[in-house]
Amino acid sequence: MKLSFTHRARDQVASLSASKQARLEKQLAFLLGNLRHPSLRAKKYDESRGIWQARVDRDYRFYFLIEEDTYLILSVIPHPK
Repeated sequence: MKLSFTHRARDQVASLSASKQARLEKQLAFLLGNLRHPSLRAKKYDESRGIWQARVDRDYRFYFLIEEDTYLILSVIPHPK
């Protein structure tokens, strides 16, 4: 599998602190290795549009699509509590 980012997601990642970016990179590595890695807590977010949600940390989530052999990262945003 490969990773790709929308322009919006790239901008959101660029605005994260260095520590959040490092956590995101770690989680994306887990995603590439195993969609079901326990720390991701990946789940279908919107079944009709095929959007998934996974955990960066307690406060942030990233949303993505699975398109053939690519994870398309749509956004990286604070988790609404």
